[in-house]
Amino acid sequence: MRRIFLSLCAAMALLPALGAAALAEPKHAVAMQGEPALPEDFSNFPYVNPDAPKGGSVTYCVVGSFDNLNPFIIKSLRTTARGMIDTIYGNLVFESLMQRSMDEPFSLYGLLAESIDMPEDRKSVEFHLNPKAKWSDGEPVTADDVIFTYEVYTEKGRPPYSDRMKKIAKLEKTGDLSVRFIFNELADREFPLIIAMTPIVPKHFFNKETFDQTTLKPVIGSGPYRVGQVAPGQRIVFERNPDYWAKDLPVKRGIDNFDRVTLEYFLNANAMFEAFKKGICSTFAEADPVKRERNFNFPAMTEGKVVSEDFESGLPPVVNGFLFNTRLPKFSDVRVRRALGMLYDFEWANKNLFDGQYKRTASFWQDSELSALGRPASEAERALLAPFPGKVPADVMDGTYRPRVTDGSGRDRKVLKEAFDLLESAGYHVDGGKLVGPDGEPFSFEILTTSQTEERLAALYQRSLEKLGIDVNIRALESDQIQMRKQNFDFDVLFGSTGFLGTLSPGIELTFRWGSESANVPGSFNLAGVADPAVDAMIEAMLHARDKDSYVAAVRALDRLLISGAYMVPMQHNKKEFLAYWANLEHPAKTPIFGNQFPTWWQKPN
Repeated sequence: MRRIFLSLCAAMALLPALGAAALAEPKHAVAMQGEPALPEDFSNFPYVNPDAPKGGSVTYCVVGSFDNLNPFIIKSLRTTARGMIDTIYGNLVFESLMQRSMDEPFSLYGLLAESIDMPEDRKSVEFHLNPKAKWSDGEPVTADDVIFTYEVYTEKGRPPYSDRMKKIAKLEKTGDLSVRFIFNELADREFPLIIAMTPIVPKHFFNKETFDQTTLKPVIGSGPYRVGQVAPGQRIVFERNPDYWAKDLPVKRGIDNFDRVTLEYFLNANAMFEAFKKGICSTFAEADPVKRERNFNFPAMTEGKVVSEDFESGLPPVVNGFLFNTRLPKFSDVRVRRALGMLYDFEWANKNLFDGQYKRTASFWQDSELSALGRPASEAERALLAPFPGKVPADVMDGTYRPRVTDGSGRDRKVLKEAFDLLESAGYHVDGGKLVGPDGEPFSFEILTTSQTEERLAALYQRSLEKLGIDVNIRALESDQIQMRKQNFDFDVLFGSTGFLGTLSPGIELTFRWGSESANVPGSFNLAGVADPAVDAMIEAMLHARDKDSYVAAVRALDRLLISGAYMVPMQHNKKEFLAYWANLEHPAKTPIFGNQFPTWWQKPN
């Protein structure tokens, strides 16, 4: 008995060394905050038709070009073929360990991994792979593939994949079908979920030495489709894998219903719309209400062969606008950026261009509990912002801030005067009808656009700026040209978005969009070049928040900083997504909080 007692004591003494990961209970799902909504025995996601028929084909059309099939490398980062991993059309070729539910803010359910072990402190995580998981060539998915994925991403991949190992103290194979990640002090509470969402690549297919080179050779993944045909820059065709291993899993039931998915590329939106009218493109999204009124009366539409519908998401709107490259001296002064932000005449644009159907965008998490609009800063927010005095103006702090409202005439002198006074405080003056900076040079810049709609809005902005003697040049570029400019931060002002879809669960992606460490990394999404210790601190506080109140406080504080920093001129939004599509297609009745989901659509049986 004494020997048994001593053995038990020795085993108990080892428990701290083993860590909480060894004691965690395997689960089918995980959520960032709280618990996942669906039980272990759920049959399918609530926003799918589990009985959707399989078969048929669909053609999605995009503007741009492509010259690469590997989405994980820096070369051709922004000209990689759509659909390989895709937030809109689905991850057709590559899959991750777990699958996100599009009807919850941030919950993941088993895919390549059938279960997850994660202790309360989230200092480690262990994934148990589904023994049925296979690559499209029939080879099994193993722990070695997961380990290879992290090795090759670290050595040859692009951000953010290449940065994952910085937060991992140890990655170990705990079985042929299980791997454990032990995190270091740099990891946050979201990081295990980021690991779970990282696409896995096959060790037996990719060569580590050449992984960072572009390729048009059809690559192998574990997803529902194989690369069928490739016409570089024009078309890529995905064909259903009849032996897809996960077709009967709950996370895949009612999803990936077409036998053939084609991505067709066009030089511009006008050419794409003409192709849609001819039936080449299966769907077409149009954000401009005036164009919807004017252009959607072609024969197929009036005959009922094409139908239209509005889909509304429960997410904050994507923030679109004129984004400043703050790496340039001309945009380094926040007073200058705030003044320029006053000069976008939303009231005129909404009345004359959008038939009054838009709302002004003023927050990065508008229409959600994460937004700072209309809310005075809480004590928790004030405590977070206290080390950075003066960063947030009083009106942003007390929740009364709103973008300047004009009289809609296109020449509101009151707003122009307010903007000029702010520029004057930054050392600018008018000389010979031109606004001259502290360096004695006339203030001028270039706006890059990629469509007629963008050009029209840029021209409106240009007219307002010229009233203060600011010279603005508008340059229209093809999609691949502007992507290269973005990758090298070679621009003054971009017409664009924040780079990420609106979300109710912002997380680590914000370090790549707003964090200092990504400000000068080629190819990063921190296009504005934001490098602010206060922003970094709010992102850190958000990532390490252990309860919802702390999380919300950190995001609202970050919202106040981004509004105050005036890194872009937010324009307008309409949360309804107008979509026209050919009537042989059908979709589920329920729209999840993430909005329309193309992977859940199907073709009506003949």
